[in-house]
Amino acid sequence: MNRRNLLKGFLFGSGAVGLRALATGLPASLLMRGRKALADDTCLDPNKAQYFILSTCGSGDPINANCPGSYVDPSITHPDPVATATPLIAPGSVKLGSQSYTAASVWGTLPQTVLDRTCFWHIMTNTPVHPHEPDVLKLNGATAPTEMLPSVLSKQLAACLGTIQSQPISLGAQTPSEGLSYAGQALPTIPPQALKATLTSSVDPYKLQGLRDQTLADITSIYRNNGTKAQNAYLDSLIGTQQEVRSINQDLLTAVAGIGGNTVNDQLIAAVALIQMKVSPVIAIRIPFGGDNHNDTALTNEAVQTVAGVQAIGSLMSQLASAGLSDQVTFMTLNVFGRTLGPSNTDGRQHNPLHQVSVTIGKPFKGGVIGGVISYGSSDFGAMPINSTSGLGDAGGDIQPVDTLASFGKTLLAAVGADQSPISSGAVVAGALA
Repeated sequence: MNRRNLLKGFLFGSGAVGLRALATGLPASLLMRGRKALADDTCLDPNKAQYFILSTCGSGDPINANCPGSYVDPSITHPDPVATATPLIAPGSVKLGSQSYTAASVWGTLPQTVLDRTCFWHIMTNTPVHPHEPDVLKLNGATAPTEMLPSVLSKQLAACLGTIQSQPISLGAQTPSEGLSYAGQALPTIPPQALKATLTSSVDPYKLQGLRDQTLADITSIYRNNGTKAQNAYLDSLIGTQQEVRSINQDLLTAVAGIGGNTVNDQLIAAVALIQMKVSPVIAIRIPFGGDNHNDTALTNEAVQTVAGVQAIGSLMSQLASAGLSDQVTFMTLNVFGRTLGPSNTDGRQHNPLHQVSVTIGKPFKGGVIGGVISYGSSDFGAMPINSTSGLGDAGGDIQPVDTLASFGKTLLAAVGADQSPISSGAVVAGALA
């Protein structure tokens, strides 16, 4: 088999079930399991299920340096908007829910409807080592030894969402440590260009239309003769009109055809397309926010990439809204570590195992700041304990910094109605949930 056929099999399943789902508007689970899919009751709470787009990076980006919650101490260093020629890195007011916070002004350029669902998590990953990104994704041992948080989420959400596969998909990994695994097995990275080549070189809207007609004829034959009245009504509700499905197909393939490389924007287009095709519950991308900036004159690269990173998030939110997916997809970040924050950081930052900021944006979350930052003396700044009820940083909080990473994962599972037992430590942060 050539590479294109291998990718097609991984992305769309045996018998091109994913393409058939795209062509017909029918859930892949229905095409794969027939009437058994209608009786499938393995989803804990289908009303809460969400797709996830995860941005993960092994370079340890300084998201933690310029976000809400990181301006509480005047000794924390931030890029200068004049020296870096980046006006949007200047401090400004950002409203999250009912509260206003100081942050880099660019965060305030996101629509208020997005900010009302945006939560900043000040947590500790407890490692300063780049290749430990897989360990962080495994919540430092809080999950089963062979499972990553993206895989835990994906495995539980697949039945709820009716996706083709339960394995997550990585579009943006640049190093082996940024790659994903599932049940201990490494998963392939699929760059956006590979997705484009797989789809647009062999499939066009007209061929999809033919695939639609063939698939519906087969499904109709089975269900009309053997299905119950309720099953046939359900089938009718899913199919929709021929013109509606044709329009979706054409728009989606036009978007995929617009992929020009493997840039962040290309990854966003590919991620939204894969969700529309119901391929996987979790799609991983890579949005840089400053990178491994040990030598970064006046923190210029940090400033430029932070602004570009937030703008990429804004673009993703816009694409999801245009696709009617704003309430069905949660965006999240999780990086290997954050960067040092102290006053000596003017021309670069070092690794900070004590403080990393993750972002979640989605319907299940309240806008706000979870936890906080506090001085660790000679060790720079780190994450505070968290009060699990309010979500506030609290010196007497019941979630200690070392458990904040596991608590982050456990809260994500709670947010989408999934089983939290695969994560052995930490606690659900009720204050983060809408």
